[in-house]
Amino acid sequence: MRIKTFHKPFRLGLTGSIGMGKSTTAQIFRDLGYPVYDADAEVHKLYASGGEGAKLIHAVFPDAINDDGAVDRKILSTHIQADPLNLVVLESFIHPMLETARDEFFKANSHHDILIYDIPILYETGGERDVDAVVVVTAPDDVQRKRVMAREGMTQDLFESLLVRQLPDSEKRKRADFLIFTDKGLDFAREQVQSIIHKIKTQIING
Repeated sequence: MRIKTFHKPFRLGLTGSIGMGKSTTAQIFRDLGYPVYDADAEVHKLYASGGEGAKLIHAVFPDAINDDGAVDRKILSTHIQADPLNLVVLESFIHPMLETARDEFFKANSHHDILIYDIPILYETGGERDVDAVVVVTAPDDVQRKRVMAREGMTQDLFESLLVRQLPDSEKRKRADFLIFTDKGLDFAREQVQSIIHKIKTQIING
């Protein structure tokens, strides 16, 4: 287990590929009383009408803004697919905003012993350097595919394009400090979460 020297609170990264059950796992942590930083929710705030991200995107990709001032993700996605440099431009101002949000989350919840950082592209952005350990949520390929293809508006081409942008699940599992398997029901997932919390508290924080 790759645990470096840390100062309380313990920062636990939570990640996993699309359709693996990461959001459900994050909710289990919340239900058990652990604060969760939700990267997707923070991006949603930035892209909403009046959000700082929407204002900057309007300056770079004005057609990607709806009449209400919010970001149209489909149009923004077409810009990113058309030219990889557009993603670099987007990340250059969105990532610092997310770093600020993470800092604010840490300050607001620093009295807790464990904080959860729910970041879908944790490994892809080098975010594992900023946490003390990483949990990877995983499931068999066929389960993942079935879950994702059941989503409204999902197509095979879109699913494949999303997978290409993410580090393969097999590689994430190799790098993980902890694994949570979500193909055996909610109760089993909850047991795994509780086991991880127990290990962190007994072997690391109080070890």
